[in-house]
Amino acid sequence: MSTHLYTDLRSKNAIVTGGTRGIGFAIAEAMLQMGARVAVSGRKSDGVKLAIERLRHVGGDRVVGVAAHSARPEDVTRLFDEAVKAFGAIHVVVNNAATNPSMAPLHEVELEVFDKILETNLRGYLLVAREGVRRMREASVAGSIVNVSTVASLRPWPGLGAYSVSKAAVNSMTQVLAIELGRDGIRVNAIAPGVVRTRFSEALWKNPKTEEDTAKRLPLSRIAEPEDVVGAALFLASEASRYVTGQVLVVDGGMMLV
Repeated sequence: MSTHLYTDLRSKNAIVTGGTRGIGFAIAEAMLQMGARVAVSGRKSDGVKLAIERLRHVGGDRVVGVAAHSARPEDVTRLFDEAVKAFGAIHVVVNNAATNPSMAPLHEVELEVFDKILETNLRGYLLVAREGVRRMREASVAGSIVNVSTVASLRPWPGLGAYSVSKAAVNSMTQVLAIELGRDGIRVNAIAPGVVRTRFSEALWKNPKTEEDTAKRLPLSRIAEPEDVVGAALFLASEASRYVTGQVLVVDGGMMLV
């Protein structure tokens, strides 16, 4: 196999949920730069519109946006319908849409909040993965599903208990699907970032003192930017990872080492 195929995504059609900002936007932008056709989703139509305006500077007509809530089956079906209508068969699905409205200790998290976290972070990931599998099988595609997890799913993190639990379940779901779908040629992996400078995680870095203290604890001595996660996503989406499945790839600046 020619080495250029390892990074060439010109033959790939991808869906990125939660692709209007942060890590999801960075992944969508990078995939467009590598030649893929990409459909991004977000819950708010205004956010989707703004993201598409930015992404079209990179991908032109190779990008479309769909306002969709990943935890609602009808929205997920519509997202895939629109992507297939625009590009054809789907080869890559990036499950990135997530929420974390609580920093409370796990035993104090209100049940309504806990349910909301699980609805988006676990039920949503499952719905998107299931629809992706159905479409890939229908088109006889040997595809890739990439679930965005977190290092907090691998190491207890006070204040992120409910979020951590939901993402630990995502890791398990990743491995189960990898076993179940291997014979279809569908690979399923996860990425576990550390602290990334996004609006989603700003409570962990917005205060300069908090950011400095966090960075000092990391072997690479800095908090990640969304672009630092992109390489892992491109690897898992491309033929470079064609023999990789069921893995949780940690991208944390060495956080898990200390």
